[in-house]
Amino acid sequence: MPEKKTIERARADARAGKAPTTQAGEFVKEEIEHIREGRHGARSTKQAIAIGLSKARRAGVKLPPNPNGNTTKATNRKPSAKRSRAVTGALKREGTAAASKESLSRQARSSARTRGTQDLRRAAAKAVRTKGPAGRKRAAQKAARTRKAAGR
Repeated sequence: MPEKKTIERARADARAGKAPTTQAGEFVKEEIEHIREGRHGARSTKQAIAIGLSKARRAGVKLPPNPNGNTTKATNRKPSAKRSRAVTGALKREGTAAASKESLSRQARSSARTRGTQDLRRAAAKAVRTKGPAGRKRAAQKAARTRKAAGR
């Protein structure tokens, strides 16, 4: 069950006329936080995002269905307590690396790459804006090390 604050933030986004994907972003953010706190884990970043999107759909965000998943017809029933516990137990046994900055960055890049170069540029520009001076410095140093290691 999503936290009250998350639902409120998503509703505020909806009132502001923001896209359903932006509203769903609140649920994905919450899921990433849960993994970082150690409440449960995920096998991959994709799985963490999928869980967040699923919660968003259940909370009423008008998202299109998963394009490459074969989910069953949406029902209004809650999963049984037994199943719910089983899912939580399985997730608790998973690792927390899926929510690391590195894996999230890798996921964003690969996702942008499938959408084309324009999107990749936009993602990189946003990263520059949100990193801040210290983050940019670290990224530049890392890039220099990478170039040096590659012998360029």
